[in-house]
Amino acid sequence: MSTVSYMDDPGHHDDIPRLALQMENTYQLEPSILFPEATVSNILKDVLMSYLQEEKYEPELCRQMTKTISEVIKARVKELMIPRYKIIVLIHIGQLNEQSMRIGSRCLWNANTDTFSSFSFSNRSLFAVANVYAVYFE
Repeated sequence: MSTVSYMDDPGHHDDIPRLALQMENTYQLEPSILFPEATVSNILKDVLMSYLQEEKYEPELCRQMTKTISEVIKARVKELMIPRYKIIVLIHIGQLNEQSMRIGSRCLWNANTDTFSSFSFSNRSLFAVANVYAVYFE
């Protein structure tokens, strides 16, 4: 089950009109600061270890944990204040029960500016894979 945000629904905003802010183009085609993959990998490791170290696999709990963990990771990555990058966080949690699983992803991006960080975690009853994709926004 997925959740939908209604923040952009016009019926949920105040009736106060906002002034349209006209911004000039910067024509900046490359980032001034590259995305820190190693730092984000450390964030992934810290968050997954702190949330899942002692947990046992329960489907409903893990479903909620994926949402919570993804929001925590996204907030911590945004705290790094990396300008002009869109952040996408994907979390997979599954039961560790003598099976194998392959997780793949395909993206259309610029190999010079866009990147990702990934971390895998497992304990006695579950596994988790966290991916953070950073896509440069021109």
